[in-house]
Amino acid sequence: MINFITELTLTEWVGYAASIGVLVSFLMKNIDTLRKVNSIGCLLFVIYGFMLPLRAGMPIIITNVVILLINIYSLLKKGN
Repeated sequence: MINFITELTLTEWVGYAASIGVLVSFLMKNIDTLRKVNSIGCLLFVIYGFMLPLRAGMPIIITNVVILLINIYSLLKKGN
């Protein structure tokens, strides 16, 4: 197990952090908190997508940019 952790690349660390961010967001009871934490996970997934070869990363980038925009829109709309 220790070897697994020490052998992870920066790209893999970002991918795991993104996954944890999105997973943790679904534990939130408050929808605004869920959207904020989920946005952090999505942003990490966008960064992760750019760290991958472009053809492999593009679906990750597109999906998470759209989710991030939906989260931002919902948070701003609720604030008005």
